[in-house]
Amino acid sequence: MRTLLQNITLEVQKGDIAAQRDVEAVVNAANAELAPGGGVAGAIHSKAGPDLYKECKPLAPIAPGEAVITGAYGLPNNYVIHCLGPVYGEDKPEDELLASCYRNCLKLAEEKSLESIGFPGISTGIFGYPKGEAVKVVFDTVLSELPGLKHLKKIKFVVFGDKDLQLYESKLREIAPD
Repeated sequence: MRTLLQNITLEVQKGDIAAQRDVEAVVNAANAELAPGGGVAGAIHSKAGPDLYKECKPLAPIAPGEAVITGAYGLPNNYVIHCLGPVYGEDKPEDELLASCYRNCLKLAEEKSLESIGFPGISTGIFGYPKGEAVKVVFDTVLSELPGLKHLKKIKFVVFGDKDLQLYESKLREIAPD
C-alpha cells in the first residue's frame, strides 16, 4: 500500500528489510554496540557481511534515539542507517526516544541527499514497544518531518508480520483516506 503526501511517497510492505532493492538506505534497528544480533540487526549484518561490523565498531556505542550511517556492503542498498530504539519500560521517555530515532534517520538521509529510505519496526521486537503505540509515534513523527524534507521522495515501512502490516496500513488509510 502506498500514498503520496507532500510529494513524498509513503509505502508499507511486508517483507525482509535486508532485501529492499528499491531504497538507497535501509534502517537497522540496532543494539548499542552496532553489532550483529537477532532480529533486524541479525538479518542486516548477515546479508551485508563482516565488513559492515568493521565499519560500525568504531562508531559504537550509541544511545537510545541516536543514529549513525555506514556503507551497506553486501546489501542491495548504498547505506545502512543504524539507530538504537528505546527498551519499553526502561528507557524513558519511550515515545520521545522512538521519535528521535525516526527524526535522526531522516536527518542523516537528507544530509546524504538520499531519495529513498526503508524502515523496519523499531523497538517493537525484543525491546517490547507495543506495536499500536509505536505506529502512532512513527507516523506522527514522519508527518511532522515531511515539510522539511528536500531530497527524500520515498519513505518505505517494511514490516515483518501480518498484524504489523494491518497496523501500518490502517494508520496510512487514516492519514490519507483517498
